[in-house]
Amino acid sequence: MTNFAKSATMAAGILASTVLGYAGPEGTYEVEGTNPDGSTYAGVVTVERFEETYSVVWEIGDTVFEGTGLGAAPVKGMTIMGPAADNDYVLTVGYISGPDNFGIAYYVEQDEGIWEGIWAYGGSGTVATEAWYPTE
Repeated sequence: MTNFAKSATMAAGILASTVLGYAGPEGTYEVEGTNPDGSTYAGVVTVERFEETYSVVWEIGDTVFEGTGLGAAPVKGMTIMGPAADNDYVLTVGYISGPDNFGIAYYVEQDEGIWEGIWAYGGSGTVATEAWYPTE
């Protein structure tokens, strides 16, 4: 086997092992975040597949945020947006809470099923952070 063939085989194996590690975002998580003003919060977030999208519900104190998520998965070495899939490792969510509270969030799966992301209220120029920790 040539050095090129060995390198190609090794690269394919690494890519396959990386792709197989993704399990999609479905599940229940403990959530910890930082608001745009620097204050912190904690709660629970639940992600369920709903046909080609994800239903995302946060319970933070007495407030419930409901969102719809779109996933992205690795395909041939690129990240491709598409219908919800088992290997999604990126999640973008539009959310609402009440008539005047809406925004967008973006998460990327990290090691051990942790999801880390950023979010912003609609109309805001400030970005905040959030992390999800699997409870299962």
